[in-house]
Amino acid sequence: MNGIGPAGMWDEEDGFYYDVLRLPDGGATRLRVRSMVGLLPLCATTVIEKWQRERIPKITANTYEAWRRMPELRESIHATGPEHFGVAERGIMALVNEDRLRRILSRMLDENEFLSPYGIRALSRYHADHPYSFWVDGQEYRVNYLPAESDTGMFGGNSNWRGPTWMPVNVLLIRALMQYYLYYGDHFKIECPIGSGNSMNLFEVAREIANRLTRIFLRDESGRRPVFGGAEKFQSDPYWRDHLLFYEYFHGDNGAGIGASHQTGWTGLVAPLIEIFGHLDARGYLEAGRAAAFARD
Repeated sequence: MNGIGPAGMWDEEDGFYYDVLRLPDGGATRLRVRSMVGLLPLCATTVIEKWQRERIPKITANTYEAWRRMPELRESIHATGPEHFGVAERGIMALVNEDRLRRILSRMLDENEFLSPYGIRALSRYHADHPYSFWVDGQEYRVNYLPAESDTGMFGGNSNWRGPTWMPVNVLLIRALMQYYLYYGDHFKIECPIGSGNSMNLFEVAREIANRLTRIFLRDESGRRPVFGGAEKFQSDPYWRDHLLFYEYFHGDNGAGIGASHQTGWTGLVAPLIEIFGHLDARGYLEAGRAAAFARD
């Protein structure tokens, strides 16, 4: 995954992860599509608290020794020894190191790419004007940005990985940002949205994404809920307008619900996001760690 050569997913020039197509002759080529594939490596991250290391000293020592013997591994992943502890002497283990994190976030937080008014899109909006084309045996295969339903019968007409916003992968990305924040604190800041001049720490970035997801279900200034799109019965009928539906995924540009309408398993994750960011502040989270997110008064 972290390999830089043709067989690796990381593209050093673009600063992004891409799918890799393995060819019959043993070769490989990257499919340079800016999709959720390039964001999901962020999710493989976890913070190690000081008290956790102290409970397993032998495993901790063996891990440090393995990193010492394999310096090439530490060059590609984010793994910290005693010389690089973060806030409150926290360590971190992640596939994505600091440099790659910044480069990936520069695309993820760009409103012309992944950052929608309603969360993180599954495919960059860049491909609306720049479709990706790949030729095999004289046949062209194209990937273009589709914010709602598919315009072809491919995959049964399901376009959920071609532009719409998915709640579960957004929550995974929010979790990853919260983990990185526990390690970096306010030492890591990034512009959000890109080009706005507004600098945020990673807790604030996570909260901003959560707020955009929540906005799907809230009434806007005209009294309409994005989730209901153009369904006038749900928008204005007093017997229907307050009965929310938890759609499978959401239009990447206007937040309208798409697909199955009762995905309360994963789209219902918006509820704990509202709860967590409703009672949690950055300072308290940084001091208390992950347990603070689930603390109750």
